[in-house]
Amino acid sequence: MMTKRDYYEILGISKGSSLEELKKAYRKLALKHHPDRVPAEERKQAEEQFKEISEAYAVLSDDTKRAMYDRYGHAGIDSRFSNEDIFRNADFGDFGFGGGIFDEIFSGFGFSSGSAGNRARRGSDLQHLVEISFEEAAAGVEKTVTINRRETCSVCKGEKAEPGTSKDTCPVCRGMGSVGQSAGFFTINRTCDRCGGAGFIIPNPCKNCRGSGRVSIERKINVKIPAGVDTGSQLRVRGEGEAGTNGGSRGDLYIVVKLQPHELFERNNSDIICKMPISFIQAVFGGEIEVPTLTSETTRLKIPAGTPSEKVFRIPEQGFPDVRGRRRGDLYVKVNVKVPKNLTGEQRKLLQEFARLSGEELPQPSIKEKIKKAFK
Repeated sequence: MMTKRDYYEILGISKGSSLEELKKAYRKLALKHHPDRVPAEERKQAEEQFKEISEAYAVLSDDTKRAMYDRYGHAGIDSRFSNEDIFRNADFGDFGFGGGIFDEIFSGFGFSSGSAGNRARRGSDLQHLVEISFEEAAAGVEKTVTINRRETCSVCKGEKAEPGTSKDTCPVCRGMGSVGQSAGFFTINRTCDRCGGAGFIIPNPCKNCRGSGRVSIERKINVKIPAGVDTGSQLRVRGEGEAGTNGGSRGDLYIVVKLQPHELFERNNSDIICKMPISFIQAVFGGEIEVPTLTSETTRLKIPAGTPSEKVFRIPEQGFPDVRGRRRGDLYVKVNVKVPKNLTGEQRKLLQEFARLSGEELPQPSIKEKIKKAFK
C-alpha cells in the first residue's frame, strides 16, 4: 500500500499556517497542476497531483478535519471520514467546483460555474478630448461634443433575436451556460463553446444589430466645464457612456480637458504669468503700464524707478479660479527692459555724459571701427 504524503508538505506550509496562507498555497499549486493547463502527455500525472493537493486543502481548510489530522495523522482522517466527506464541505463548491476559492482561481481561465454569457454587464466608459481657450477655462463654458457610442438596438430591444422569433436553449449545455468535463475522479465546469456561456443560441439574429443587441450611434452631448479646469482635468458625465448588455447599466463619459496655448499668458496651477516690455526710460524713472488680464479689461501696474529687467510683480486674484472654490490665483508680470539699439548722435552724447558722471568707463572703439570711421 502506497504511503500518503503529509498534507502540510503537499501544500508547502507549516502546521501553524493561517487559513489565508493555506488558500494562497492552494491557489498557487492548483494553477500549476490543473490538468487543463499542462500538455497532453503530462495530464495524467497532473490529475494525480491536482487530486492530492485538493484533498490536502479539503482537510486542512476544515477546522474539525484539521484538528483530527493534526492529532492522529492520516489514520484519524481515513477512519472518521470517507472521500466524499472530505470534499463535501471544502471551499470549492461541494466538490463540483462551482464557487468559493475555485471560482476565485479559475474565473480568468475559461472556467465558469454558471451562465456567464447571460449576466448583466455594465457598458464601457468613453473618453473624449475637448480643447478650450484660457478665457473659457477661467470663466467656465458649456460645450457640445459629438461621440460615437453603442446603444441598445431599437429593433430587438437588446434581445439580439429578430422580432417575432425566439431563442433556443443550447443543445450542448441545455441552458446552463457551462458543461462538465471529467478530469480524473472529479468534474470541472467550463464555459460552453457552443453558446459562449449564454445558455441559448439565436437561429435568427436581429438584422439591425447583427445579433449583438447594440448598434453604434452618433450623439451630441452638452457638457458643462467648470471655471478653473486645467490641461489633464477629467470630468465625468454619468450614464453617457455605452449601453450595457443583458440589462446592465450604462457606462460613463469622461471629458479630458486641454487648454489651447495663449499668445500672452502662461499658466502655473491657478496663477498666470505674463511677460511685458518696458522702455529704458520707464525702467529708470518709473511709470505706469497697462497689463492685459483674462477678462476683456486691463489693469494698471506701477513701475518703480530703477526697475531691473526680469523683475516680477504680483497682481492679486487676477489668475484662474480654483475648481474647489478656494481663493483665486494671482497674475505675475515679468518686465523686460527694452534697450535702445539705434541712437542718434545727441542721444549717444547724452548717455556718454551720463556714464562719465556715473564714473563708468566707456568701451573704446576697436582698430577696425576706427578705420571704418576714417573712410566714411
